[in-house]
Amino acid sequence: MKSPSHSPQGRRPDPRRADGARPGKPPARNPTRVAALALLTAVLERHRPMEEALDALPPSDPRDRAAAHRIAAAVLRRLGSLDAVLEPFLRREPPPEVRQVLRIGAAELLLLATPPHAAVASCVDLVPRPFAGLVNAVLRKVGAEGAAALEDLDGERLDTPGWLWTAWHKAYGPGVRAIARAHRLPAPLDLSLKAGTALPEGAVLLPTGTVRLPAGTRITELPAFIEGAAWAQDAAAALPARLLAARAGERVADLCAAPGGKTAQLAATGAEVVAVERDPTRILRLRENLARLGLDARVVQGDATEWDPGHRFDAILLDAPCSATGTIRRHPDVPYLKRPTDIPTLAGLQGPMLAHAAKLLAPGGRLVFATCSLQPEEGEAQAANPPAGLLPDPIRAEEVPGLEGAITPEGWLRTRPDLWEEHGGMDGFFMARFRAAE
Repeated sequence: MKSPSHSPQGRRPDPRRADGARPGKPPARNPTRVAALALLTAVLERHRPMEEALDALPPSDPRDRAAAHRIAAAVLRRLGSLDAVLEPFLRREPPPEVRQVLRIGAAELLLLATPPHAAVASCVDLVPRPFAGLVNAVLRKVGAEGAAALEDLDGERLDTPGWLWTAWHKAYGPGVRAIARAHRLPAPLDLSLKAGTALPEGAVLLPTGTVRLPAGTRITELPAFIEGAAWAQDAAAALPARLLAARAGERVADLCAAPGGKTAQLAATGAEVVAVERDPTRILRLRENLARLGLDARVVQGDATEWDPGHRFDAILLDAPCSATGTIRRHPDVPYLKRPTDIPTLAGLQGPMLAHAAKLLAPGGRLVFATCSLQPEEGEAQAANPPAGLLPDPIRAEEVPGLEGAITPEGWLRTRPDLWEEHGGMDGFFMARFRAAE
């Protein structure tokens, strides 16, 4: 008679689980998924920006960090749809940590083409043991039935928080769907280059002069970046400085200057640039970026509503603090960090900043007001009521090749994420230009 501890073939059964771990011994958790879970927890439960959470992660392989960011970003871009797919397979709401893990698994299975076994096993290992069976069962069902369910959903609506959908529908009508579609895709890498720098291999030169590379390109591996000849800057974000058209020798102020992309553009013209920033932490980043690029600008700490150097400027760029809803394609955490009440609060700050900037202009001087927001309260409403002494200076079609349709009847520029869809889109920005009375 064979011992009951033996299989019918006379061999002991392998005590390891299918993923190789032994019973009673905690499995080794995948570092990429651990980091992705930390990022989602930071954004959705603690309301911290994902970049800040990424910086706070323990030291790890840069590829693990990049992969974790990719997973977390995919979840945030399609959060509503992923929850809708998961819902039929959950009898009750799981604890927050388990919910985040299920979202990670669903994103990997349905959006990121992760092999099913790897996606399911790594997520099972992330949760406390009492929930391992639940995660295993739910994700197996998602793998089998989720793709068809995802296709049937109104993803554009589900993946956009209700208050933003309502605001954008009011502002842009049916265009809200095109905006929502653009937010579901990873943004390409956009670069500004110093004059004379060769285009990186595989790059495309956009009509406005920005250089574009595919999404996922590692900027730190590009020779132009390593040599201090390039910096990351969305095609729309590069436009305000272009529209200011600073010239060598002019006195130029960049208010609210960090992290420094626009300051770098202005300094590269040969203008005498003063970069003003209130936040000391952001000043450090501003200085680091200028030093890496070898560009000269005087950096000062100051509040844009009251700073006064005692002289006037030929040109001023005011990229005012805002809700940043125009940058969601690059920062998919934004919809989950902002609230409807933030909009009037931020708009209330922008008006005084614009009024003070107007006082710093020399007679005939130029001012560009910009916000990276899709909310009209933070753009069109501000430009419609400029401070006394500021005269409209309409943007001309030849200044923004390929974006002629983005010029408003008032001569302002309104970009949206769905513009240049064939090129990969752009951030949502508002820009208005003024001149000081002579």
